[in-house]
Amino acid sequence: MRLTWATMGFMKAIQKDDQGVAVEDVQQRLALLGFLETEQITSTFDAATQAAVRAFCRANNLEETDAVTEKVWTTLVDASFQLGDRTLYLRMPYFHGNDVLELQHALGSLGFACGMTDGIFGVHTESALRKFQLNLGLPSDGIAGAFTYAALQNLQHSWKGKQRPTTSEATAHGFPDVAALGFARAADVLEQHTLCLFGTEEFTRSVAARMSNLALATNPASKMLSAQSLLVAPDDTMFMVHIVLPEEEVRETVPRVSYEEEETLALRLRTAIQATTASPPRVALEIPGTVWMDAGEGRSAQHFAITLLDALCAALS
Repeated sequence: MRLTWATMGFMKAIQKDDQGVAVEDVQQRLALLGFLETEQITSTFDAATQAAVRAFCRANNLEETDAVTEKVWTTLVDASFQLGDRTLYLRMPYFHGNDVLELQHALGSLGFACGMTDGIFGVHTESALRKFQLNLGLPSDGIAGAFTYAALQNLQHSWKGKQRPTTSEATAHGFPDVAALGFARAADVLEQHTLCLFGTEEFTRSVAARMSNLALATNPASKMLSAQSLLVAPDDTMFMVHIVLPEEEVRETVPRVSYEEEETLALRLRTAIQATTASPPRVALEIPGTVWMDAGEGRSAQHFAITLLDALCAALS
């Protein structure tokens, strides 16, 4: 267990020539952050440690000092937390630190907006975390614990080292701008991926059928077909895309992707596709209802079909 200012019993700053466990902990954190070499961890606050503290202060916009004051220590602790070091959840006072920042970065890169990426676990971060959990078929409790960290680790190739995308930056991470795709859907995407689109309500069946018709109109060799147009029953190799309404229930283990925040739909859908472990593989795509704006049923179904097909093509491209 790492020490804190309170448990270390700091009543004053630690400084040059001080020795002991408190100094060693400071040095370990500075080494973790790249301000000290491992061989410089000596439990003695020497000139190298002093220089490292000053460099750390400069890097974190703190007033330069040769000593570890309470403010420096607090900033050092925050900066040295790594994703997975502790369980994160919404509480007062808020959790804050580098691990929260990493969580926000990961969620944002995967398409779950956290609001301001500020290293503070507030209500927007909890909301994004719940959506991520729901998307992957995890318990949507808003608690970043072992299962959530494992899921993020499995998806690290999709977020580590990447900028958090904005609406206009989706293409920077391999996702075409969904709004710009229109009917120019990549023919090879439609040919290379075998999907069964289906709904269990009259409206969602209509959306699935329209998606299939759009795909076939774009490329007659499309393998994205509605259940109604299949000549044989789908087998275990066919990827199932279940179009659902908000009130419909799906199995807890099936990733459920919400239509809201349309600009990140493709990002979140790709995350769900990569994460599904169901057999046959399956995701649920939730549309907000049977009416889009003030449009009638047919126009609404067509709008949802276009948007969902574009998101699928972008996610699979």
